[in-house]
Amino acid sequence: MQRGALKWTFCNFQTFVWLLGGMFFFVGCQTPTNTPVDEVEVLEEIPDPPVMKYGFNLNDYEVVVKKIRRGDTFGSLLENHGIDYPEVYQVLTKIKNEVNVRKLQIGKPYTLLYSKDTIPTPKVFIYQPDISNYWVVQLRDSIYGQTISKPIKTIEQQASGTIYSSLYETMQAQNLNEALTYYLSDVYAWSIDFFRLQKGDRFKVIYTEKFVDDTISVGIDRIKAAYFEHNGQPLYAFEFESPKLPGMVDYFDDSAKNLRRAFLQAPVKFSRISSRYNLKRRIAYYGNRIRPHKGTDFAASVGTPIMATANGTVVKSSYTRGNGNYVTIQHNNTYSTQYLHMKKRKVRVGDFVQQGDVIGWVGMTGNTSGPHVCYRFWKRGRQVDPFKQKLPEAEPISNDLKQEYFAFIEPVKEALDCISFDLEPITFQSNNDNAITQN
Repeated sequence: MQRGALKWTFCNFQTFVWLLGGMFFFVGCQTPTNTPVDEVEVLEEIPDPPVMKYGFNLNDYEVVVKKIRRGDTFGSLLENHGIDYPEVYQVLTKIKNEVNVRKLQIGKPYTLLYSKDTIPTPKVFIYQPDISNYWVVQLRDSIYGQTISKPIKTIEQQASGTIYSSLYETMQAQNLNEALTYYLSDVYAWSIDFFRLQKGDRFKVIYTEKFVDDTISVGIDRIKAAYFEHNGQPLYAFEFESPKLPGMVDYFDDSAKNLRRAFLQAPVKFSRISSRYNLKRRIAYYGNRIRPHKGTDFAASVGTPIMATANGTVVKSSYTRGNGNYVTIQHNNTYSTQYLHMKKRKVRVGDFVQQGDVIGWVGMTGNTSGPHVCYRFWKRGRQVDPFKQKLPEAEPISNDLKQEYFAFIEPVKEALDCISFDLEPITFQSNNDNAITQN
């Protein structure tokens, strides 16, 4: 048994030696790489991609964003963030001719960029009063202030819609700039009664809009052309600048007729007529007796601007128990207008006002049960209903410019005609207080 055991052990030992020798053989046959130590690849930490804003890489700073509160000043903000008054004074002295730090608006954002040192210190102060402008103050090292305006890109846009509730809600439902409502109403202010739009009225418009950062709208630039179908009647509008009067832009239809009239349809925008001119109106408060109403009441919230409906001279700006604060404007020898129940008057006797100028604000002064402006209209000394008058029009395009005008609008009209209307009615989830109220 011992002899057999020794034999087994010896065989296993031989096998072990043979395997060990084979390992050294294969290792020895490998070609040496002779790679120098300094050429060995070392994996480096990849830095975060830069986050650029206001001209700074925000990855390099600790970023603090807050809003201006009541009572905040530029100096107090810096002191609250660890900058002593002597340093604040030094900053103010160096930047006084570069940025106006006195105009801080409550609620507007400001940003502080802190160093990433062991003890963080504020390096940069940034204030943005609006979307397209901001100013930067370097607080350390080379102190300076700089006001920066972002580049604005103007883009031509197209839109169309069918009105099932109001013009404003149609714009909202189609994610259009809400200001387009006001621009479109200005174009047709003399031609369409926007207080009485009908279901099924529709529009198409070509306009330009201003953007910063390519995606953020900063407002409508202008309307180049529009088409409005009201009560089944089509009405084109084309922007045209007369070469004889540079800078004078007006809107004309497809027959070269000026859309402008001597008088606006209403003295306030986007309101409703709460009471019309009515000589046989009966009032329950006075025992159901006839009390003629010789004005047109436009209901609007307190503070709504009241506009002069035509050019003219202010002949009265006063207060009476019945009228409250009121203004009377003489337009010419034929027409004059009056605006009652103002909260406050903006004009004085003798002032010359132009069509669309704000002359006061809607209020509840005098005999009135709610906020509105009572609009009164005189023709040759007699009060009349302005909506039943054939009011004078502006001058059309002169004959010698008509051919130039028609050639100008031809491609624009073709582009306008190619815009399609939405095919399905828009479902409105809820009414908006700012929408046009229609009768």
